[in-house]
Amino acid sequence: MPNPVTFPSASARFSMPFLFAGQSQKEFFVNESVARIDALLHPTIVEERGDPPASPSEGDAYLIATTATGNWEGKEGQIAVWQGSYWLLIEPRDGMMLRDASSGAGAGQLLLFQGSWIRPSAIAAPTGGTSEDTEARAAIESILSALQVYGILPSP
Repeated sequence: MPNPVTFPSASARFSMPFLFAGQSQKEFFVNESVARIDALLHPTIVEERGDPPASPSEGDAYLIATTATGNWEGKEGQIAVWQGSYWLLIEPRDGMMLRDASSGAGAGQLLLFQGSWIRPSAIAAPTGGTSEDTEARAAIESILSALQVYGILPSP
């Protein structure tokens, strides 16, 4: 896979290329920025995988797994978006969220990036017992902890 195009002047967070005075082929820079904005606006991945699919559809996005091989080796954790003839690779930033639209176990989950991608863990429902109060407190603590991890509630 060829190295991604680098631009002499780009935005700090997501490498959106800037135009400069008298620039030729402005459409290349503008189209690259629009493709990045399109990929980052409410990002949704088709699935998490370690290698590029054989025949992706235009706009399909994938989370590159930690087991990346082949053309995606060394790009673990990045979001790869198929642009019809090349992969647009997006390096995540802390606080980014994306939706998993796969049909697997993580389907419908929101992932949060905090140095690495975090998936919410399942919270076990309280079961039986004679001390409902203790189990209810444990369940509520699990819910609060999950809400704090995803930034919905502040940590104490």
